[in-house]
Amino acid sequence: MAKKKKKWIPKNLKKGAFTTYCKQKGFSGVTSECISMGKKSNSPVVRKRANLAATFRKLHKKKRGR
Repeated sequence: MAKKKKKWIPKNLKKGAFTTYCKQKGFSGVTSECISMGKKSNSPVVRKRANLAATFRKLHKKKRGR
């Protein structure tokens, strides 16, 4: 019997938090420039959100490429 895949996405994920951050900084949404700026932020919360956004972007591209 096959093992169930473990879901690694956090349950307490606030939808749109990083998008809101990017729009406050003047971007049209979550862009590559906003992600790179977020990764350089002083705030650890923003850095984590930026890394998560980058991961989701990679997963989305990988899934679309099938």
